[in-house]
Amino acid sequence: MNKYLTEWAGKELMEELEEELINAPQDLLGCHIYKEADVQIFTAYRPCAEAVWLLDGKKQVVGEMEPMEVEGLFGCVIEKKTKRLKKYSFRVKYSEDDIVDIYDPYAYPKEITDFDCYIFGEGRHYQIYEKLGAHLETIDGVEGTRFAVWAPGARSVSVIGEFNMWDGRLHKMMLHGGSGFYELFVPGAWEGAAYKYQITARDGSKLYKTDPYGNYAQLRPDNASRITSLSGYEWRDKDYQKAKAAKSSDKRDREPMNIYEVHLASWKKRVEDDDNGNYSYRELAQMLGDYVVEMGYTHIELMGIAEYPFDGSWGYQVGCYYAPTSRYGTPKDFMYFVDEMHSRGIQVILDWVPAHFPKDAHCLGNFDGQALYEHPDRRRGEHPDWGTYIFDYGRKEVMNFLVANALFWVEKFHVDGLRVDAVASMLYLDYGKRDGEWLPNKDGGNEHYEAIEFLQHLNSVMEKEHPGAYIIAEESTAWPGVTAGVDKNGLGFSYKWNMGWMNDFLEYMKLDPYFKQFHHDQLCFSISYYLSEKYILVLSHDEVVHGKCSLLNKMPGLEGDKYAALRAAYGFMYGHPGKKLLFMGQEFAQKREWSEMRSLDWFLLEDERHKKMQDYIRDLNHLYTSNDALYYNDFDLMGFEWMDCARPQTSTVAFVRRGKTARKQLMFILNFTPVAHEKYTVKAPCKGKFVEIINSDDEKYGGQGRVNAKPIAARKKESKGQKGQKDKTVSYEIELYLPPLSAIVLQYDYQG
Repeated sequence: MNKYLTEWAGKELMEELEEELINAPQDLLGCHIYKEADVQIFTAYRPCAEAVWLLDGKKQVVGEMEPMEVEGLFGCVIEKKTKRLKKYSFRVKYSEDDIVDIYDPYAYPKEITDFDCYIFGEGRHYQIYEKLGAHLETIDGVEGTRFAVWAPGARSVSVIGEFNMWDGRLHKMMLHGGSGFYELFVPGAWEGAAYKYQITARDGSKLYKTDPYGNYAQLRPDNASRITSLSGYEWRDKDYQKAKAAKSSDKRDREPMNIYEVHLASWKKRVEDDDNGNYSYRELAQMLGDYVVEMGYTHIELMGIAEYPFDGSWGYQVGCYYAPTSRYGTPKDFMYFVDEMHSRGIQVILDWVPAHFPKDAHCLGNFDGQALYEHPDRRRGEHPDWGTYIFDYGRKEVMNFLVANALFWVEKFHVDGLRVDAVASMLYLDYGKRDGEWLPNKDGGNEHYEAIEFLQHLNSVMEKEHPGAYIIAEESTAWPGVTAGVDKNGLGFSYKWNMGWMNDFLEYMKLDPYFKQFHHDQLCFSISYYLSEKYILVLSHDEVVHGKCSLLNKMPGLEGDKYAALRAAYGFMYGHPGKKLLFMGQEFAQKREWSEMRSLDWFLLEDERHKKMQDYIRDLNHLYTSNDALYYNDFDLMGFEWMDCARPQTSTVAFVRRGKTARKQLMFILNFTPVAHEKYTVKAPCKGKFVEIINSDDEKYGGQGRVNAKPIAARKKESKGQKGQKDKTVSYEIELYLPPLSAIVLQYDYQG
């Protein structure tokens, strides 16, 4: 063996290589100038190879490389009298029938900079996904993939995959000092190839992890990442994006937001009773896009798009935060889906889950052999009820991972908004935990200070970077200032799900009509606080699963009464201040509980009761979008006024909604008992004529046709002033037929 090889290589580095513990393989492998002897040294590590040759830039053999002390390590020395090689490759012989030419991965320098490491450590590298993960590159004509991962607790990291026969010895990654970043360019690693990171922990154990920043994953139950490129898709929504970016949050608040919540796999399946019998993103884009437009929705909210291992989690236990699930196709297929929605004027909201993540061995948990993404103390780092890990929000790199991920979906996939799941579980340290299972904050309380700071940071950054996007909180408590600005010590969310209204209203609707009179406050209470936050009224998936039954079957009474009561319930929801969300299937009165394993019961539309319910929701949707009284002043005191909320004995209410002008204002009158009122008299907001434009008892909606066909004239009502005063008080009232279990909408022009 050439003496320079043994002098230069060093025993310690070779031992680390042999034991698979080397984290600076570039110090041993590749091309080096051995200054003491003024020679050029080339080394290659190819276990199981019979021979290796060094090739020049023209693929000509320079010489055969010598086997070194470590099995599979080969070296070659070029004396100073020979011209030094600037470009080179290796020819590797495994057998007479297996000879391959390869480029040396250690011939390519690292691209992650010290500045990248610094700002990531500060939690401010918002495009870190451009550096970490797997990125296709061509360097000096050589095609391959650059891999990078953050694993500060690892002893060493290898990238393994279909391109190297899953052999962790072949592509040891290069560590960036003390940053925890490992990086390597792998020539020949092709698009679509599956890969993982083989991480050697400090205790010597080996972990096999999916790429935290990977953009594509194998279809479950397989769980490796796949190399892909997010570049090259030709977006068609330039004008759409420009118009959206020009809107201030105040202007957005005054626009309609009527959301159709969708679980893609079970909206419609190509093949029933087949876990993989799903339509693709591209197919769903057409079918769902057409349906949503025809039904009059303005937004869709997608459950579970970030890749997840278990179907039954509905996507709320995320395995790969930077990858759209492969259940429906590729990342570019998902781009097409969003693009198609935008072409129809439909905004796309994604459910986003920074509250917890699963314990599956290939996911983020115990990533480099110790707690990295999760808090190391199980009292802060685990949800006992859910069996999941909790992110360590106080670690800046973890906060960076999450904030960058929120931006990633907006920047790379053009989504319009994110709905943050389980915010309450983030805000409270004792959420879902018994005494002894949680750790108080520094002041002894249950507020999670680090999570609060994370949420404020997230919302501030999104508002700054993408003011046209919005973030919605699913927050189920009375935490103050969820939608207040961060500058006012609020959390800074754009909107909040009104879980209080949902619970009160559904509990009220489930009551036998006789008992509703004793629970009138449950119907009316939400109006006392509707201006405290910017609310979205939700009847979501959580209300139609796990024994809760469908919305139709929550209604009391005989079957006919159930349909009538549900129509009345929907009428109240659409009239109530706040943006709107309805889960799929409820628009046509799905009878069964929802299941992620099967399609919605579309066959019900063959029954006219369900078809007419769908027609009713369609008309309510179009009523909503065509009348600014129903959305323009959602968060303004002038947008709502009770006309009557003090008749608990009849379980009736009446109120008006006002838009930006005196024209096309709306009055809602609702009856929640199966008792008709022949001449129902109620206060009117002004003089003039009131025209019935929706009556849930209309035959076309499945009712009995007891409508008010003629305009209703308000009549003046005078009352004497208080004792000692001559002035009289003038008010107005209307009289109409109010059917049982009904919602009536009257349109009028305000006349003072």
